Amino acid sequence: FIQELTKQVWSGKQFYSNVPIEDGKFLTASMHYRGEISTQETDENIEKVQASKAEDFVEWIPNNIKSSVIDVPPVDASISATFVTNTTALKAMFQRLASQFSALYKRKAFLHWYKGEGMDEMEFQEADKNV
Repeated sequence: FIQELTKQVWSGKQFYSNVPIEDGKFLTASMHYRGEISTQETDENIEKVQASKAEDFVEWIPNNIKSSVIDVPPVDASISATFVTNTTALKAMFQRLASQFSALYKRKAFLHWYKGEGMDEMEFQEADKNV
């Protein structure tokens, strides 16, 4: 069951952001399991993942997957897992956000709301320039 849970969190279908993981490399990763789980079993699964996805990680950070086991199970399930990672594939997401911001700022869309709250238009010009 732990093996299936580990496979699911690494699949990319469970990610909160729309980031294709094939577009980048993992810098670090952290796996947190909750429930009555053997630490030996989690370590074995993490080692399997690290061996199978070695080319997806940067080579200059050794031992870049950390794991932990929290004995208290979640309220609505017997076990669960949380996966947190830092990947270079996030670059595309930030580029997409920057282009959307530029398009909205060019049309001065929603700017009146921020100006009404006390922000100055120069702050937006500076943010557009910095992005």
